[in-house]
Amino acid sequence: MRTMSRSRSAVVTLPSEKEILITRDFDAPPEAVYRAYTTPELVQRWWNAKRGEVTVAEIDLHVGGSWRFAMETPDGTEVAFHGVYREIVPNERIVATEVYEGFPDGEALSTITFAPRAGGSTLTILVAHNRREHRDAHIESGMEDGLQDALDLLEEAAAGE
Repeated sequence: MRTMSRSRSAVVTLPSEKEILITRDFDAPPEAVYRAYTTPELVQRWWNAKRGEVTVAEIDLHVGGSWRFAMETPDGTEVAFHGVYREIVPNERIVATEVYEGFPDGEALSTITFAPRAGGSTLTILVAHNRREHRDAHIESGMEDGLQDALDLLEEAAAGE
């Protein structure tokens, strides 16, 4: 397993040639982080990662339901992702597909867990790509900087919730 970053609050590692693992501790209980992750009004507070304005935060939170998040960057570019929920255990786990609409052939499967820990919770996101090239493109997209900022904002949304 290769570690990409420990410089900010989330730790990003590469446990296999097709996976990205993100782990971050929060000073909020799992229920609050889960709510901030699954409530459209709260997603609008953090998903932009300080890089634009969230224009879409649609969540149909049930197995087989879909989600779509989009934002407009300051230069007018739309950045959008969508997927379908495959498993939901409220306050504990979500499994969903994830497709960056700029690269529709690169569908990944994300497993998100919300685990209690003393004084808060740990969020773990395992992104499993179908091919190594897709994982590498994801990493090389600059995703980590945006991810770090988004998770900082997610913590604010969870704490202020």
